[in-house]
Amino acid sequence: MTTTAASAAASAATSHHLSPAFPGRAPWGTANKLRAWQQGAMERYLQEQPRDFLAVATPGAGKTTFALTLASWLLHHHVVQQVTVVAPTEHLKKQWADAAARVGIKLDPEYSAGPLSKEYHGVAVTYAGVGVRPMLHRNRAEQRKTLVILDEIHHAGDSKSWGEACLEAFEPATRRLALTGTPFRSDTNPIPFVAYEEGRDGIRRSAADYTYGYGNALADHVVRPVIFLSYSGNMRWRTKAGDEIAARLGEPMTKDAVSQAWRTALDPRGEWMPSVLRAADRRLTEVRKGIPDAGALVIASDQDSARSYAKLIREITGSKATLVLSDDTGASSRIDDFAASDDRWMVAVRMVSEGVDVPRLAVGVYATTISTPLFFAQAVGRFVRSRRRGETASVFLPTVPDLLTFANEMEVERDHALDKPKKQGEEDPYAESEKEMEEANKEQDEDTGEQEQFSFEALESEAVFDRVLYDGAEFGMQARPGSEEEQDYIGIPGLLEPDQVQLLLQKRQARQIAHSRKKPDEEADLLELPAERRPVVSHKEMLELRKQLNTMVGAYVHQSGKPHGVIHTELRRVCGGPPSAEATAGQLRQRIAKVQEWATRMR
Repeated sequence: MTTTAASAAASAATSHHLSPAFPGRAPWGTANKLRAWQQGAMERYLQEQPRDFLAVATPGAGKTTFALTLASWLLHHHVVQQVTVVAPTEHLKKQWADAAARVGIKLDPEYSAGPLSKEYHGVAVTYAGVGVRPMLHRNRAEQRKTLVILDEIHHAGDSKSWGEACLEAFEPATRRLALTGTPFRSDTNPIPFVAYEEGRDGIRRSAADYTYGYGNALADHVVRPVIFLSYSGNMRWRTKAGDEIAARLGEPMTKDAVSQAWRTALDPRGEWMPSVLRAADRRLTEVRKGIPDAGALVIASDQDSARSYAKLIREITGSKATLVLSDDTGASSRIDDFAASDDRWMVAVRMVSEGVDVPRLAVGVYATTISTPLFFAQAVGRFVRSRRRGETASVFLPTVPDLLTFANEMEVERDHALDKPKKQGEEDPYAESEKEMEEANKEQDEDTGEQEQFSFEALESEAVFDRVLYDGAEFGMQARPGSEEEQDYIGIPGLLEPDQVQLLLQKRQARQIAHSRKKPDEEADLLELPAERRPVVSHKEMLELRKQLNTMVGAYVHQSGKPHGVIHTELRRVCGGPPSAEATAGQLRQRIAKVQEWATRMR
């Protein structure tokens, strides 16, 4: 046994008797007391002393602290002489360098080539940077014993060239530590330095050396519980062929129709986004009663939408939102400034979805059409980092089946499978296209021309509070934005224990049901009324009433010069009730009478 191996074995043997703060013994050791999972992962590593180690830990659990504690130990015991951190983005490599500096490990985040200054213990680079110059990093790993930390290792599979470059660059490394906080990609490209084991079903899956899932982290109060507030509503759009289509978000429809209804909801010119942003801002106000510096984030699909959402937030709140459009130096500093401030809102295009550390983010709006489980988990991970016991996170999202499934399966742990059995006519619910993954993980927000390919025109949208999803259960009934019923859920305190959240949601739901039953029938939404109190009106009669209303509105359009959508919205404001598609016969007749009254006045 070598001196180094003997030293490592001795440390492993005594690690169980060390205090949880044992990394403080390291020469640069200013590490805080380790969490139980971090200590457990350290002990596993010290016992086994593997060349490759894969740690899977939920976003917000503290993977960076674990990795840097391990790096400090390996440097101190001369197992390695230098450290290379590989991160997905420019912002993250700088974040790694800052975190390392706090425990006395100096990493150069600006390294590009040539000899490294002796004041540094290593470098922080991106996967893209390794892809450009793999031999540079291979030479460094060959010259000195190197620990390579591969942050969010699934990115090494983003392109074949990145994976090959990582293999070429770090094959000679003394130790390799792979980290990930989200479900692995569902393509079948093997990820470098990850071990795969064949299961009883013959499928090879990634084998983690240490796993710490969201469920465990929630039980340990390491992460916040997440309340998902889902919003549906009626959408109307015009297809490329010129056909006008109306549908309700969340109702069964084709995949293309779901996509178009979803994009219509997110169109900043409609009513859905302003309604949801207003609700999210009210939720933020409630959360800040218990968490005074709590912040909110809108994750947008593209730059134009992000700018429009920032403008809407300014109109709604009277305050400017921090706008982050791309992963450049300016964007990185804006994120840092926002993290250090107590400003309310930030709007970003994708790049804040992974790894970016803004612990005060507690409210989110998922305003992108990316529907992969990987991206969704990354996005939600921005809001779950707990700072003190009792904090909750709130994420607003459209009622889209895939998103609701992901929200209900937050605690499901998945491994990367190399062999996917393809059954005839059956889709893998977690399969995502390479095109979508590339789009989700772009460092720069580029105009890809994709929108032109699926050209359509969003005409009208409106939001309806749909339900709350929490801990795999659903609560609440549909309610109009701004109503008391919606406020019941938005007004839940921001500081609660997980079991208190569930109990309060159950009470709010019971209160909402009781309240809706007491309403006069003419004031109640059709969905709120029990079956025995719903008026008996034939389907044919309802169609005739809707047709009559639309005819009256159409005539009033020409008379007033106002668009259809504006008139329908005004009718709902004046008369109350849900959208026409759900209105009762009495509500439709009331609107017909009102539009007739308006038309008479104009003559």
